[in-house]
Amino acid sequence: MLRSTHRFYGLRIALLIGISILASQANALGSAPARVVRAVPALMISDIHFDPFHDPAKVPQLIAAPIEKWNAILASAPSPDQPQAFDALQQQCHSRGVDTPYILLKSALSTMHAQQPDAKFMTVSGDLIAHAFPCRYKALAPSSNLSSDPSSYQAFVLKTIAYVVAELRASFPGIPIYAALGNNDSGCADYQLDTGSQFLSEAGKILASGLPAAQRPDVIQQFAAEGNYSVSMAAPMRNTRLIVINDLYLSAKYTTCNGAPNPEAGKSEIDWLQAQLAAARKSGQKVWIMGHIPPGVNPYSTIAKRKNLCANAKPDMFLATDQLADTLIEYRDLIHLGIFAHTHMDELRLLGADAAAETPATPTQGVAIKMVSSISPVDGNNPSFTVASVNPTAATLQDYQVIAASNQTGIDTKWSQEYDYAQTYHQPQFSPGPVKDLIGEFQQDRDAKQQISIDYIRNYFVGDRSSELQPFWPQYVCALTNATAKSYAACVCATPK
Repeated sequence: MLRSTHRFYGLRIALLIGISILASQANALGSAPARVVRAVPALMISDIHFDPFHDPAKVPQLIAAPIEKWNAILASAPSPDQPQAFDALQQQCHSRGVDTPYILLKSALSTMHAQQPDAKFMTVSGDLIAHAFPCRYKALAPSSNLSSDPSSYQAFVLKTIAYVVAELRASFPGIPIYAALGNNDSGCADYQLDTGSQFLSEAGKILASGLPAAQRPDVIQQFAAEGNYSVSMAAPMRNTRLIVINDLYLSAKYTTCNGAPNPEAGKSEIDWLQAQLAAARKSGQKVWIMGHIPPGVNPYSTIAKRKNLCANAKPDMFLATDQLADTLIEYRDLIHLGIFAHTHMDELRLLGADAAAETPATPTQGVAIKMVSSISPVDGNNPSFTVASVNPTAATLQDYQVIAASNQTGIDTKWSQEYDYAQTYHQPQFSPGPVKDLIGEFQQDRDAKQQISIDYIRNYFVGDRSSELQPFWPQYVCALTNATAKSYAACVCATPK
């Protein structure tokens, strides 16, 4: 018994000495124990399209009042003829659907806070104001002349943007709110904007108000030129730069406020983006990119127009050139996430996933793009927002859940989880490798009979209108990894019918 005890202590001492030696070696090599990094909560929202004209009789009050009084005006009892007056406005402005009224905005913000009260930051990927904004303003403010006195219209646009940002800040005080402009967010008209304008100068001050105070002066200065800005993301994010672009200038629909083309704006946009990415590479930062209009093919529009790509028809593209996609692919070793929107649908893309794009210098598998679905129900979809889990050290989107409304009005609306990315698609995170694997499964399932494809089709249109994608699944899937017209057409024409 004594001999066994001595042997036990001898073994124990030898083990402790061994551990001590290993620890000394690890310290000498500068090693540190592995530390588990906890994911932090965040929110992703887009295409709010807030409509201050939903109760037309209240518009004169909103024009006259500061935004601090807007909640009292908007929350007051509806005007007796509100339904009839709004229907008449919809017809006059040829509106295709209903955007976000006050009650829906409040319902969404309340649910966001309930779902993610500890969010560390929020991203807003553009289109804060309603569609057909100029027509609605002109109809309900007849004393204004948009041609001879555009300042009154611009002032109301800025006031509406300021109100939306103020409501976001009030719902989540103290956290950074990173917001981009969309094609509707203009002081003149949809897809129209002047660079270096007073509108951009004032809009920059509004969006900067949602950022840490120390960053605001620089963001305001950057934004005044074209509506872009680049910032280091606040803690707990680590060594991560968010580059917010205004890619309106790259759209084929873009003009200045007087309707003239301005190709120099698009060139300047790309030059600025490349400079920001080069600076991030030099400083060793990880990068997130956020904009409104995604690069690549618009598959829904292409399919809806029944374009025969195999007879040399061209697919519809979101942007006029491939410059944005090419730039992001060039810097794909830096870019850990792309955040875009515009379609109002819940979608994803992967840029640079083709083998030809891989080089020894940039061996990553592309740029994973999350396209955030809309708060606005204008396309018949139910409103939704995205609750995200982010690894702050790796700057990766670990997981996300889409939270959807039970109806499109905000009245007696119940919000619940539409789906969870990791659980539904069985992927460890939303990054290039897993997204590439996921798309690979879609490509193998041409008839969309597997559950994973069925789930994506259902989740694409929040509220489930799966008939939109089901018959055209292979053509849609081609758009997920083919960002150019040529490669998309080649994919579609190579797909067995």
